[in-house]
Amino acid sequence: MKERFRPILKPDDIYQRSFSMIEEEIGEHTFTEKQWPVVRRVIHATADFELGKSLLFHPKAVDAGRRAIGEGKGVVVDVRMVQAGVENERLLRWGNRITCRIGEEKAGKIARREGITRSMAAMRLAAGAAQGAVVVVGNAPTALIELVRLVREDRLRPALIVGLPVGFVSVTESKEMLWSLREIPTITNRGRKGGSSAASAVVNALASMVDSPAVR
Repeated sequence: MKERFRPILKPDDIYQRSFSMIEEEIGEHTFTEKQWPVVRRVIHATADFELGKSLLFHPKAVDAGRRAIGEGKGVVVDVRMVQAGVENERLLRWGNRITCRIGEEKAGKIARREGITRSMAAMRLAAGAAQGAVVVVGNAPTALIELVRLVREDRLRPALIVGLPVGFVSVTESKEMLWSLREIPTITNRGRKGGSSAASAVVNALASMVDSPAVR
C-alpha cells in the first residue's frame, strides 16, 4: 500500500525544506555567495528556476541594497502588490518607510493631464522618498522607464533599483534601459518574466541579509 502523505506543517520546516529542494534542483549557476540568497528567495517565491537564473546583478547591488535597508533609507515600490509582499516588520525594525503612491488621487490627475500612465505619475511623486533608497518595480514597465529617465536627468539617485516588471509591452526594453545605468546598482533580469512576488522577494532577501555575518 502506498505510504500516506504526511504534510510538513511548521513554517520553519517548510522554509528549510523548500530551500533544500531549490539547492538540489538548481544545477549549474554562476551566482556569487552574496547573490545566491537573493536568487534562491526569488525561486522560492515564484517556483520558477528560469526566472531565478535570468537575474542580473550590478557588482555592488547586494551590498548597496543591504546597506540602504540597514541604514533605514526606505523602500519605494511601484504597486501595492509589491508593498503587500515585503516583510514590513523586518524593514520597519531598521527604520525604513515603505512608499507607494500609485493609489493617490494626485497620481491619477497627473496621469490624465499629461497623458501618461498612473505608474509613471506615481514614480514622479515618489522621487523625493526614492533619493538614497531602494526603489522596486515589480509590475509596471512604464514606472521603470520613468525611473530611468529621472536618473538620467540627474533628478534622482537611489541606492539600488530592483527592476522586475512582468508582461509583454515595453517590458524587455525597460529592463535593458535599466541595465544600461551602470553608475547605479541594479538588480534586474532579461525577458518578460518578473512580477510583484519576485520583486518583493528580492527586498525580503536583502533585508534578511542585513545582520547576517555569513554574507558580509
